[in-house]
Amino acid sequence: MALSLRGVRRAVMGVSDAEATAFSRGDTQTWRHLETAVRTAVGGYHAVLDGSRFEDLVPRLDRTPLELRGYAYEGAAMGLTGLDCFLPGPSRLQAYLEGPGSPHLYMAHIGAGEALARLRRRPEPFLRRLTDPALKWLVLDGYGFHEGFFKQRRFVERQRVPAHLSPFARRVFDQGIGRSIWFTSGAHPGRITATIAAFPVHRQGDLWLGTGVACGYVGGVDRATVKALRAAAGRHATRMAVGTAFVAKGRLRAGNPIPDTDLACEVLCGISGRTAARLVDQAFEDLPDTESEPAYDTLQRRLQTSLAVASSATGEGS
Repeated sequence: MALSLRGVRRAVMGVSDAEATAFSRGDTQTWRHLETAVRTAVGGYHAVLDGSRFEDLVPRLDRTPLELRGYAYEGAAMGLTGLDCFLPGPSRLQAYLEGPGSPHLYMAHIGAGEALARLRRRPEPFLRRLTDPALKWLVLDGYGFHEGFFKQRRFVERQRVPAHLSPFARRVFDQGIGRSIWFTSGAHPGRITATIAAFPVHRQGDLWLGTGVACGYVGGVDRATVKALRAAAGRHATRMAVGTAFVAKGRLRAGNPIPDTDLACEVLCGISGRTAARLVDQAFEDLPDTESEPAYDTLQRRLQTSLAVASSATGEGS
């Protein structure tokens, strides 16, 4: 029997459950939590392969529980980007970013990067298609996450970096690698610390930033674990805080806050998630964007400074 268009898309571009959960190493609550996050993102991706019309797609995405919905929208952005790479016509991703994906803008950019990695497309030329000068760099985070998650031996164990990436793109790529380590290490502080410590020192700050993103967005750990990670990060703890604050803004924008984000902000930033989100808003104001000073780099530096001041004021300095 001939395959339907849906079947062809699944066969050519789909992600099997076995591939998606190959990272898992146990049947504990934490591993199951991480598996659920990945399965939800893959579900959003497959929803696009099954039918990309927004009037059909969005209701399917919105059936996802609120706390997990960002993953579904991330996966949908991955699918739409993949279709853009193969099919002619106006950009499906751009329409999504300006439409139903807008509340999940942070996760959607990440999903786009995951698609580019999966299809072996260079990400930086793709950035020219995107309009937000800061958030467009999250494509590189998604690109790095995909490579660290699905190609762990090459990009985490052997610590390779794609030669075609520019110096700043390599930094955001490492942010995605750090986020992937949260998953492949089972959010275990000892394994995370040992994995990051094996990397060259100049890469560790961005890896810890990605860990802070995962800690705040994915969560699944208790206060003692977050404190242990903050201590292990040492001088990079403020980089972790930047990632967590950024997540607080992303979840607030999407209307899907979770207690894990507030917990991470309290421990890593010394402030509440809502306060951290306000600092992110302030950091976004009048961002310059030049080849020598990418907006996302300036955003991170501003946020790191403001978080240090806020943390010091509350007596919760890292």
